[in-house]
Amino acid sequence: MYLLSQDEERLILYVGKLTMVVMNRYPYNNGHLLVAPHRHVPGLDDLTREETQDLMANVRRSIGALKAVMAPEGFNVGLNLGQVAGAGMEDHLHFHIVPRWNGDTNLMTVVGDVRVIPEHIRETYEKLRTHFD
Repeated sequence: MYLLSQDEERLILYVGKLTMVVMNRYPYNNGHLLVAPHRHVPGLDDLTREETQDLMANVRRSIGALKAVMAPEGFNVGLNLGQVAGAGMEDHLHFHIVPRWNGDTNLMTVVGDVRVIPEHIRETYEKLRTHFD
């Protein structure tokens, strides 16, 4: 099985034995991370116990890194399971970790149907990467 290495071009922050942490290229908010198993599986019940433990450990690790670097006031953490739930790749689950701040939605989102991200994604990547080395 081909394992990805840390890769700035692909915004990969961490690659472990069973899971990886990647920045979302199309974030809902600055610092939006994805935590995924290497294996392509459609649901949580398809993961091994070791994959489940590693996945959750890296969700916790990611939240810790975001707290240290970005000081969010809260988080949205979740999964989209299945096509009708919004899963882009139906047979590959991943956790979304979205840092949130009071007032982080604004006029641009409501009126212009666009998101304003206050920091370039590469700058955020550099700040977060040190927490995954």
